[in-house]
Amino acid sequence: MRWRKLERSQNVEDRRGSKAGAVAGGVGGLGIIGVLIALLFGGGGGGGLGDALSGLGSGSAAPQSQEQPPEYQGLDEVEDFVTAILGSTETVWNKVFADAGQTYQPTTLVLFSGFTDSGCGGANAQVGPHYCPLDKTIYIDRDFYAELERRFGASGGDFAEAYVVAHEVAHHVQNELGIMDSVRTEQQRDPGQANAYSVALELQADCLAGVWANSIFQRGDVLEQGDIEEALNAASSVGDDRIQQATQGQVNPETWTHGSSQQRVDWFTQGYQTGDATRCDTFNS
Repeated sequence: MRWRKLERSQNVEDRRGSKAGAVAGGVGGLGIIGVLIALLFGGGGGGGLGDALSGLGSGSAAPQSQEQPPEYQGLDEVEDFVTAILGSTETVWNKVFADAGQTYQPTTLVLFSGFTDSGCGGANAQVGPHYCPLDKTIYIDRDFYAELERRFGASGGDFAEAYVVAHEVAHHVQNELGIMDSVRTEQQRDPGQANAYSVALELQADCLAGVWANSIFQRGDVLEQGDIEEALNAASSVGDDRIQQATQGQVNPETWTHGSSQQRVDWFTQGYQTGDATRCDTFNS
């Protein structure tokens, strides 16, 4: 992935090396690897309602790619990378929201190491990348990517890492559209369907990440051979069935919160092939 050609975001905060306070209690928010805690100790997540996407569309028209602006040349590679990926998501969702007559308010992304404070009670390395809807912020511990490869066989690669960022940004999009609040209400109304709503939320985020990937493809000079396969491998690696088999030795679909490996791959592919957010209705499919 030629990510250095991407525009940069101004919404990245680097807390690596700073002690922002130990985490007391559990970590809230919506994380791609946080499902491990839910699978081992119980609990659910959020969900998404497809009709909230009805006014949105494609984000395929992107600006010309650009080399790193001078003001970002002092960043190390980790921060520069997430700044570029986050910047590309802002371009996509600014356009999609504007085309629907809405204004996209971008999320903030916090890089941390070990632990940091968050609006959802703290962020730690065990949970990995996740979005906190209370402070509208994404938290990423860079060691997550090595853990993803070590424990679940994801092959890694920069586009796989970019997919993780795009997935968490998609949760912010859901929050901005009111999907999370609506689904939280439905989960409280019908607790028996709470996990089903959580799965729908995560699959919709995968689809919206695919919409972002489509916009990157449309640029013509950013994707390289094998990039999409990296994203598909990452999506497959964090399917509930694969994680349950690795951690428990058995698969129990009734406790899924993120969807199976195949479901995650299918919905990312849906977003990538169509480039259309309205095709990400995981509740009425």
